[in-house]
Amino acid sequence: MTADRRTVLRTAAQLAALTAAGGLLTGCAGGTPRRADTGSLAAHPGTVDPQQTTDPAWTGGEGPESPAPTTPAEPQPTGQPTAAATQSSAPPTPPALTPLAAGTPYEVVYGPRAGKNVALTFHGSGDPKLATALLEAAEQRGAKLTVMVVGSWLDQQPQMARRILDGGHELGNHTQNHLNISAMTPDQARAEIAQCADRLQKLTGSIGRWFRPSAAQYASQMVRDQAKAVGYEHVLSFDVDPRDYNDPTAAELQRRVLGAVRGGSVVALHMGHQCTIDALPAILDGLAKAGLKPVTASQLCA
Repeated sequence: MTADRRTVLRTAAQLAALTAAGGLLTGCAGGTPRRADTGSLAAHPGTVDPQQTTDPAWTGGEGPESPAPTTPAEPQPTGQPTAAATQSSAPPTPPALTPLAAGTPYEVVYGPRAGKNVALTFHGSGDPKLATALLEAAEQRGAKLTVMVVGSWLDQQPQMARRILDGGHELGNHTQNHLNISAMTPDQARAEIAQCADRLQKLTGSIGRWFRPSAAQYASQMVRDQAKAVGYEHVLSFDVDPRDYNDPTAAELQRRVLGAVRGGSVVALHMGHQCTIDALPAILDGLAKAGLKPVTASQLCA
């Protein structure tokens, strides 16, 4: 066989391998609609705003992006460890958790109605610049948030875990890939929860207190069982869904939140939307005028 013939065959083989790998990467992308599960509720007794059950299904939001392909790392010379290796060798200090009140239910939909605290909770995904801008807007007014992170987002943006905690906010688990967890087998559901828990543990020293199911407002019994098996003592649902994932105007989003929130409410919002950042200052001002204080979910249930 001539040298030219060998070169052609070798190049063809390399192209075939790259094409196959590209197909696998493309096949990893995807998502499912998000909508409230109509399953039973084991939480504070009460009713959900009828608006919650008649809203159109979620059609996308800021679902996780496919991670960029990586190249093999350059071999490191022997001798002194690199700065990155030195930093990663020290385990992170886990965040202190606020003790919860006795009798806090396994699945929390809202906190004490007689109180003046509310919890603003956020789906942790999307552009990190938008996420940082939202955190800064909250911190300027002394608001504490609870961020339910998607594990694949932390794979892409690991620095956001510390950024959230360093701002005095709280982190929770919102599954690894934000798929329809209620439609999974128990083993699949446990893997989705455990993979995100593993990311949180490695980045923060804790899996976090709260788990929130993906593509569902409430956790089915199967999902509860798998969350307990991973180590979660509480599921965090919500009673106010202003649907910011549909990108309303800032004024409309403000109206939706302030028109539905009351003492003890848990509000479900999203980090990856400009309208949410634009509306947050007015929402916080409106809560203050109503005598309501935004706190973390743990502080709400303390």
